[in-house]
Amino acid sequence: MLTKKDYGGGIRLMMAVALFMTISFPPATLGDPGAVDAEAKALLQRATEYLAGQQKFSVDTESSLEVVLTSGQKIQFDHLARLSLERPNKLRAERLGDLVDQVFYYDGASLTLHNPGDGVYATLPAPGTIEEMLDFARESLDIIAPAGDLLYRNAFELLMKDVNSGFIVGMSVAGGVRCHHLAFRAPHVDWQIWIQEGNEPLPRKLVITSLDVENAPQFAVVMTQWNIAPEFDGQTFVFTPPADAVGIEFLPVAGSNTQAE
Repeated sequence: MLTKKDYGGGIRLMMAVALFMTISFPPATLGDPGAVDAEAKALLQRATEYLAGQQKFSVDTESSLEVVLTSGQKIQFDHLARLSLERPNKLRAERLGDLVDQVFYYDGASLTLHNPGDGVYATLPAPGTIEEMLDFARESLDIIAPAGDLLYRNAFELLMKDVNSGFIVGMSVAGGVRCHHLAFRAPHVDWQIWIQEGNEPLPRKLVITSLDVENAPQFAVVMTQWNIAPEFDGQTFVFTPPADAVGIEFLPVAGSNTQAE
């Protein structure tokens, strides 16, 4: 029978093992500035090119966003989302959580944000492709899709911009499947991505750490369910206002042009 003393020794042993595992990576994998591991880069490129090659897909996600209080304490907010995409110009994102209850529609000609709980919506003309629309939403409306870089056809280029370190952490499990765990560093962010092993190298988890914000808050999203052969109907990406919904105006970003070019 284990005594209290034995339990204490066991805990110390487990802590020592965990510490050893934490610090035992070979020096070459510790993410030195200017060192981007070629295999890590190749795994990321394969994953982004695979996703870019999918004409349509849907994905369910669970995300957590950290907010740092003035006291330095971190508070975490959770959200669920379902994203549906059809290239080149259809996107729908349904988000529900602590901070938002919102559906985003893009039909190739306009984008709409609908807040069902508040009974309001706003619609604007939008550019003709998903990539152009995401740029427009960010620059003119300050609307940034969580992990939105992964939706671009040139996602690899966007993700690797300014990256000065990258390495393979090892094999891991994310979203219930075995993944390659990669870690990268850029001047303002550290980020990690988990890529499903095998013939369908889908992203399964993404963690972004903001280095230029005090106490380095993180955003994390887990892709819990992918469907790369979804069946969309004619109304999936089209917003029809409920009878009692009220149309309002978007609040533009200062100095921006809210009209799509």
